[in-house]
Amino acid sequence: MTTQKKLSLDSEFESKPTTFVLNSKSVDDKYFTPSEVETHNSNDDLWLSWLGSVYNLTPLAEAYRGNPLMVPILKNAGKDISHWFDPKTQSIKMHIHPLTGVLCSYTPEGRFLHIPPPLPRADAHEYKNIENNSTFTPWWLDSSYRIGRLSQKTRKVKIINTLTRDEHVIEVCSEEKLSAIQERYLSYNSHAKGYMWKRLCSLLDMSLTLEQNGIKSESEQFDTLGLDEDQWLPALHLYFSDDLTVA
Repeated sequence: MTTQKKLSLDSEFESKPTTFVLNSKSVDDKYFTPSEVETHNSNDDLWLSWLGSVYNLTPLAEAYRGNPLMVPILKNAGKDISHWFDPKTQSIKMHIHPLTGVLCSYTPEGRFLHIPPPLPRADAHEYKNIENNSTFTPWWLDSSYRIGRLSQKTRKVKIINTLTRDEHVIEVCSEEKLSAIQERYLSYNSHAKGYMWKRLCSLLDMSLTLEQNGIKSESEQFDTLGLDEDQWLPALHLYFSDDLTVA
């Protein structure tokens, strides 16, 4: 019986190799909209966001496939789970358990992976040894899963290709630079980098945000006036460049 418990703990807490490594600078420069995160909502494609960051937990889901302690995590796939965390400690919220009077993790949706059981049990000392193991990192503190930041404010822009006369409305992050918006637009036009991007005939600086380029969000004004903002979206005009080396 002791051996079985030991194996169970090992399977829950052993370090699992991740399948990706991202440069921290590129991660900090990458923003995602909540709607983008929502599309990654399955066991085979699992994203979560919390405390302003976005995490790809697909490798975790693969490593612990079938583990019942993954259920609360899978239930929230594609969602923001900031309410699970204490912003000050950046870790799981704690509370005094009503039955034991002991300080433990607050998990109203059920205990999940890497959270010790709240009630005393025979193998409690083994959990304590794991917690004190400096080489073990719970999934919510493992920075290798972090892939970017969650946008705090999204907005829509209309992109008009003056060559083909195509128009597309896309949702973007207010924090991202024009170069990132250009990357988003590549799914509509693979040669987007071969165009000059302008607003009201003025060339836009691709290293700046929309706001920094003078394209301010007017959503609050539209709300005050009771107008549909989607009818008055700022338009970015694309002018074809002869320099095909950047296309």
